[in-house]
Amino acid sequence: MSQLSLPLAHLQTEPHHAHLATRDRLQALLQEDFDFQGQYAAHATHNLHPFPAKFPPQLPRRFIQALTQPGDVVLDPMMGSGTTVLEAYLAQRTAVGFDIDPLARLLAQVKVTPLPLDQTARTAAEVVVEARTALAQPDAVAQSLDQRFNPKSRDFIHYWFPVQSQLELAALIQAIERVESSTIRACLQLAFSATIITKSAGVSLARDLAHTRPHKVKEAEWRSPIGLFEKRVGQNLAAFAAMGWTSAPTQLEAGDAQQLPLPDASVDLIVTSPPYASNAIDYMRAHKFSLVWLGYPIEDLSQRRREYVGGEALDDFSFEPLPDYTAEVVAAVEKADPRKGRVLHRYYSEMTRVLREMRRVLKPGTCAILVVGTSTFKGQATHVQHCLGDVGQALGLDLVGIAERRIDRNRRMMPARHGGKTGSQIEERMHEEYLIGFQKPAYVRCLN
Repeated sequence: MSQLSLPLAHLQTEPHHAHLATRDRLQALLQEDFDFQGQYAAHATHNLHPFPAKFPPQLPRRFIQALTQPGDVVLDPMMGSGTTVLEAYLAQRTAVGFDIDPLARLLAQVKVTPLPLDQTARTAAEVVVEARTALAQPDAVAQSLDQRFNPKSRDFIHYWFPVQSQLELAALIQAIERVESSTIRACLQLAFSATIITKSAGVSLARDLAHTRPHKVKEAEWRSPIGLFEKRVGQNLAAFAAMGWTSAPTQLEAGDAQQLPLPDASVDLIVTSPPYASNAIDYMRAHKFSLVWLGYPIEDLSQRRREYVGGEALDDFSFEPLPDYTAEVVAAVEKADPRKGRVLHRYYSEMTRVLREMRRVLKPGTCAILVVGTSTFKGQATHVQHCLGDVGQALGLDLVGIAERRIDRNRRMMPARHGGKTGSQIEERMHEEYLIGFQKPAYVRCLN
């Protein structure tokens, strides 16, 4: 077969029989049971820190093992808590992940970074002693606390944290920041964050931070941040001790899934879970409670929240044209609520750019799996699984199939509304999610 003369760089291709074999494997995988009901999912370092709506590690592991070989590149362009990158790392694949959320990057990096356990334990003990020693002079700690934050961040801290918690947290974070080893320091910063963002009562006056729906309680039993920090460090070090480190390379960086800093045709598999539309799970709303202590000004975090995929800000936003089916879904929502319709159009525009990038970086013949949840806007279903399938096909990806899986709500944290009816809209729409399986065509043709 003569080679086409293309105004493009050389494109990798996959033999047609191999392409079909990969497609058959993905089709068979999508017919398997992905519910994992009652299966324990906290092995390795998956539970170092609370994180909402993370999928079970068995899910990416199944695709990684079936569709890649050791040394292959596995990408999660919106890595969140790092479940995919950790499973890729453990399977001796090259794990690549990007996220714009600083806490997500910290969590994912700590999960896959070999740690000197004995030295970390000693350092943590020294941090605790140093923090408690500093508290013997509370006025000095209070002064350093005021100097640490700008006015808006200081107002946020004073509103959400009891005074005694502020003092202990300030003493702790200052001691942690003096740790010389960047690896150990990151591990301790993560344990520090986990004393604030918790599944139950933490050290702030906010409840349900782990569910991203914080509400303030006026009266709460005070819990010592230093005591919780000690406990969390012990739990995390036990998780590390039970995990075998590998020599697999990793590349985890700040990055926008709509503009991936990767070469064309460089990835062997993508497994990712995009955010919900309209901030249904509002990660930054919770993450800012610890990130502000880690040195991020509160106003910067608020601005960053506007940039997340699935956000609601519409000013100066660049909308993408949508394929017919998806445009009809958006139009139905827009008829019921014009603003909500535009928010949904923003989401599908962002996901158009994400899927375009996925297609670009995938090697020909390889696959991308998206784990998505659907929702309703003003009584109108968003049909996310079908719309993203529609968008992907319009961009030139082959839609191999869509599978449904039931969410084990006893294992997976989901947002909940406080007060009013118990079956809130957000809870009702998160009992199932969908796996969308795409394959990049093996052969690329360019039409003049």
